[in-house]
Amino acid sequence: MGKCFHTTTVKAPIAEVWSALSNFHDGSWATGVIETCEKVGDIGGTEVGARRVLNGAIHEKLASVDTENHCFTYTIDDGPAPINSDAISNYTGSVRLTPITIGGGTFIEWTSSYETADDGAVGEFCNPVYAALMTCLQTHFGS
Repeated sequence: MGKCFHTTTVKAPIAEVWSALSNFHDGSWATGVIETCEKVGDIGGTEVGARRVLNGAIHEKLASVDTENHCFTYTIDDGPAPINSDAISNYTGSVRLTPITIGGGTFIEWTSSYETADDGAVGEFCNPVYAALMTCLQTHFGS
């Protein structure tokens, strides 16, 4: 099983960060990485089952939301190689926010796990995207 793991901290309260990240249909905080975020279907962006297509290519579905603990999971159902449905299965991403108790701010953890014949190719594709998302979060909220 392949895995990706990325973290960052921002100088914004957890409620503010959660407000931006918890809407699955809004990627406006990720300028330069998420060019388009197309809502698919009628389910709202904070409800389990919400679907989106990122950048016209990556099909994702919101699998769980825990507002009290500031975390959610999602699946990637299809996308370009090497994350297309023929090459990968059981792709689950997870985002968890934790308040920083000394000095304030928010700790952000973004992980994913997946099954594929080529962990290296998926990691080479996904890790730069996650790293760029971490940079976007720092830029958007302050680091």
